Parts: sequence; structure tokens; C-alpha cells
Amino acid sequence: MASSFILSKYQGLGNDYLIIDAEKNQSLLAGKKIALLCQRGVGLGADGVLYGPVLINGRRGVRIFNADGTESAISGNGVRIFAKYLIDQGYEKGPEFSIETLSGSIPVKALNQRSTEFCVQMGKPSFLSTDIPVDGEAREVINETFTFNGQPYQATCLTLGNPHCIIFMDKVSKEAVTALGPYVENAPIFPNRMNLQICRRIDRENLDIQIWERGSGYTRASGTGAAAAAVAAWRLGYVENRLNVNQPGGMIQIDIQEDGSLSMTGTVGYIADIRVAEGFFS
Repeated sequence: MASSFILSKYQGLGNDYLIIDAEKNQSLLAGKKIALLCQRGVGLGADGVLYGPVLINGRRGVRIFNADGTESAISGNGVRIFAKYLIDQGYEKGPEFSIETLSGSIPVKALNQRSTEFCVQMGKPSFLSTDIPVDGEAREVINETFTFNGQPYQATCLTLGNPHCIIFMDKVSKEAVTALGPYVENAPIFPNRMNLQICRRIDRENLDIQIWERGSGYTRASGTGAAAAAVAAWRLGYVENRLNVNQPGGMIQIDIQEDGSLSMTGTVGYIADIRVAEGFFS
């Protein structure tokens, strides 16, 4: 690999991504190389890779890859991070524009002059099993009993372009989500694997969550995960339509419209530009 291969690193509430600029680098890394690059202690360390700007459906967009090299249709934090990168690099003058993803066009808006806080329109979730997907008869998957690792859990599942399973508990912790996450992610009933959020309702305007992401494992923050937890809690009648979702990496505000459409507001920060060593992948 040429020594001129340069990446940028950004984070959103501790959810960190490497950006491979398609205009400045000749090629996208393959899955195994992405996984090596994202591996902490060996590579640069990241929760995933953003590749762009690229054309998707004829519009400027981004491709999103998990830490294991698999591709994801959407990431709320990833979109916020890429929005800042586009402004930082002069691709967008801001403050309002859209970013194309494999799950559709995502409107974003920078909320300050430094472009460190963004509002992202996340679209409308679907609780339909055929959309998520969840095996079995066609139905909305709301407060349904599932068995994971031999134990029953009441869970609500939905998709925001990627699938989420939300389980409410009296206590949430890294240890709890790390113990349960692999069983939920790889449960046979979820044919495309599954993201997990375990949640604790604080009051009608606040949730605590812990996150296990398919393809990445334990994650300090997730935009789509926070949005999924919020709209699941709202659908179950636990919260109001504006609420704060508290994660280990920080807080994201979620607003829910009457039709269930979601917007997410949160911060993002630039970390560094990094030159990859020529022999790193050899």
C-alpha cells in the first residue's frame, strides 16, 4: 500500500470512525483489511470505517463499514461524523444538506459555526417483522417474548435501515450487554443478525442505554441505537416524544413526530489525520 494512503479519525460521543476519502485515495480497503485497521492495539482502532464521498443513487453519499469489515446501511453517529468531515474538507458549505446512504437520503443540519453539533433526520422506523427482519409470521414485534441463552426476555424490535432489539431492564451495565449481546446478535430468529440496546427508563424524558452492535461488539454510543431505544420506549408509552438518551459516551436528544419519524441531535469531534505505514497490511 502506498505511503500516501491517509485516513481521518473522528468521534461522536466516543463512537469513533476512520474516514477513507474516496477523492484522495485510489481504492477502498477490503473487508479483512478494514477489520485489521479497526482492531485496537494492532491497527488504528475504530468502531468502523466511512468511505466517501461516493455517488449513491446519483447523489453524494457515504458507505459505512463495521469494525469486522461488514457493510452497514446506516449509522446515526457515522452520518453526523461524515457531515462534519464534508464541511471540514469544503465538500459542503452547510449548514443544511443531505447525505446519501444505502438506506436512503439523510438530511443533516449543523447547529453551530464550528460544526460540532448536528441534527440528523433519521426517518420513520418500522416494527414489522418482515422489514427488520425477524423470522415467523408477519407482525409488529412489540413487547414480544424471546429466548436468548436459555433465558426469556421481553423485547421490542424495529428497523431504522438496520435492525435493533430493545430490552428494558431495572439495571443496565457494560457487563450485562456484553454478556447478552452475542446471543442476541446471532440468534437464529434474526436472519441478518441484530443490534442490541438494553434500556432503563429514568423518567418520561430520560433513558439510560448500553449497546452491543452487530459486527462491532460493545459500543460506547450509537445514534441509530439511541433513536431505536427512544422510539421503542415511546411506542410502549414509557416516555414523551422528546427525550434524552444517555449512553456511556454521552447524551443524544431524540425528537419523535406524531407519525413516528425521528430526529437526532448530538455532538461530533475531529481527532486526527493519520498516514498509514506502507507495510502495515503486508
